[in-house]
Amino acid sequence: MHKFHKVILSFLIFSSFNSFAQVSPDKYVISFTDKNNNQYSVNRPNEFLSQRAIDRRIKQGINIVENDLPITSLYVDSLQKLGLTILNKSKWFNSLTIFSTDSLLLDTIENISFIKSIAKSSSIHKKNTNYNKFFKQKSKVDNNSLNTRVVNSKYGYATNQITMLNGHVLHNNGNQGQGMQIAVIDAGFFHVNSLPAFESLFINNQILGTKDFVDGGNSVYEDHYHGMAVLSILAGNIPYTYIGTAPSAQYWLLRSEDASSESLIEEENWASAAEFADSVGADIISCSLGYSVFDDVSQNHTYADMDGKTTRISRAASIAASKGILVVNSAGNEGNKSWKYITAPSDADSILCIGAVNEDSVYASFSSVGPTYDGRIKPNIVAQGENTVFQAGDGNFYQGNGTSFSTPIIAGLAACLWQAHPTVNNMQIFNAIVQSSNQYHNPDNITGFGIPDFEKANLFLDYTDSKKENIISVYPNPFIDVLNFDFYSVDNNNIEIELYNILGQKILFNKHNLTFTSYNKIQINFSELDNGIYFLRVSSKGKFYTKKVIKQ
Repeated sequence: MHKFHKVILSFLIFSSFNSFAQVSPDKYVISFTDKNNNQYSVNRPNEFLSQRAIDRRIKQGINIVENDLPITSLYVDSLQKLGLTILNKSKWFNSLTIFSTDSLLLDTIENISFIKSIAKSSSIHKKNTNYNKFFKQKSKVDNNSLNTRVVNSKYGYATNQITMLNGHVLHNNGNQGQGMQIAVIDAGFFHVNSLPAFESLFINNQILGTKDFVDGGNSVYEDHYHGMAVLSILAGNIPYTYIGTAPSAQYWLLRSEDASSESLIEEENWASAAEFADSVGADIISCSLGYSVFDDVSQNHTYADMDGKTTRISRAASIAASKGILVVNSAGNEGNKSWKYITAPSDADSILCIGAVNEDSVYASFSSVGPTYDGRIKPNIVAQGENTVFQAGDGNFYQGNGTSFSTPIIAGLAACLWQAHPTVNNMQIFNAIVQSSNQYHNPDNITGFGIPDFEKANLFLDYTDSKKENIISVYPNPFIDVLNFDFYSVDNNNIEIELYNILGQKILFNKHNLTFTSYNKIQINFSELDNGIYFLRVSSKGKFYTKKVIKQ
């Protein structure tokens, strides 16, 4: 029997997590001028990309370009011979991170012809004692009332956070993430290799690999618990106790965040981790990290930087999306703080930014809001991030608050959706999820396009696959005054809407100009209509689509 607790993320409960590595002294980013004399070629991608990464590009019609090439090894070797310790490399930015306390050596390096620039990224500072920076603290809940809601559900404590989005429909259709690869970029995955929720991952060889971009090496199971909590929401698998959103997917566990500090070097780490995810062939990046202000205030971002193309991490996330990866990232927990807005990289246009609601689908006040500085709607969508349940490091289950939790809910279900439609590209998955959301035609900067419906997203992609027009759904049915229906169209054209009574008499005729290619939501007020049975008929380009509706 697994105990269920309300999470109080304090030093006392998580005292085992308070030993963090100190940041290395004086870390720098060295950028190169070019990739001349490179031993690799875009014509031989198998030398630097996995076959799966190549296949992703082929399937989505993406060319292999110069930023796919590794850094020229001659440049890297030259710096190593000077005694510099290299931490991480970025082929996308043609740069690497190093650490050094030798200012004279750095002056010498700056004058080398192939060096474009040297920028300081972090330095020695006091250890951050805010162990709760990823989560919002909570008070104790009534466990009995929660248990009543999950009785007899195979999802156990995860029932509400999955069924809210109709994610269970995908699962019931056999889509639980099989064959999909998700890279989780986080601060560590404490005890994932020994906790019950993850046993099936190891039994079924679903952990494809791990890598630490903070301290180097491949060991990530002794670091922070944040990634462990996130992974449980994705991959947890204890039937009738707790099941995640993609329990059958395969995973790469990548550490980029140093939980004991906040500095720009972590954005460099993230870029390197994203590049790794791309190179090994991951389909989705799930990241519950975000950046705005830092321990060194001179490094702070401003709201003006949240335009999707200024910060290093947002640029890296956009490049990852351009490689065909679906990047799913948390909006941030700044909604009731002075910053307020979303954090990087969620400001990037092609990144699916996830905000939070509570278990009753009401906006969670901590969830960061939009718009981006250049006026785009953010967050894109929301999921349950308040009172969300996850596996904790002591083997029990806890509730907590944060967009860190709503993000893996979406990322996992996105993997299941993509599994069901393997021929579509990353942005088609992105758009189907957004278009299925309950505020799609009336978005705001609090919850964006709203709460997605993965059953509906699946239907949208069914019609995308078949390229056939049709009425997708009519709701509510029966209705009282207002009737909504979703119509899938292959282009923007006029449709004719007719309503007939049971005698076959036409009682309404209306022309409607479709705004969107693919999914259109249409709303009609029938408050003057008598109660009874009717037939809604939509005609488009000489074809007719009919649904029976009931007015009460």
